[in-house]
Amino acid sequence: MIEYRIAEKEDIELVMSSRMEMLRVVNSLDEDYQFSDEFTIDCKRFFLNGDQTTVLAMDGDTVVGCASICYFALMPTFSHPAGKRAYLMNVYTKDSYRRMGIAKKMVSMLIEEAWARETTEISLDATESGRILYQRLGFVDSDECMVLVRE
Repeated sequence: MIEYRIAEKEDIELVMSSRMEMLRVVNSLDEDYQFSDEFTIDCKRFFLNGDQTTVLAMDGDTVVGCASICYFALMPTFSHPAGKRAYLMNVYTKDSYRRMGIAKKMVSMLIEEAWARETTEISLDATESGRILYQRLGFVDSDECMVLVRE
């Protein structure tokens, strides 16, 4: 039976192992790919100190899924009077546990928390395989924004 829980600081190594596995899979990296120390340290720092929540899906002592939501504030607008927004990321389920509703449960938990925190918008970047899940949970495609990336 899968157990779902909000990750605590003492879960940092579980969170990091799941995130690094997800990054390897999503980016088609070798299983033994080593991330830089700087990247790893910055990721740990964010999970420990950032305004975020991470859900772990556990099968015994094994992390089989992980999902995070990061919170940020912008100047209030008419459509977002509190200025509170969130970004859903790192939604990942181990291959052998997919199609069991694990990602849906983790994301649903994070959505509930975001609404309880009076967030007015949750955004995300979806992989092609994840798009159906997000649509079923009510997310819609948006072409509202433009992005400038520092080169």
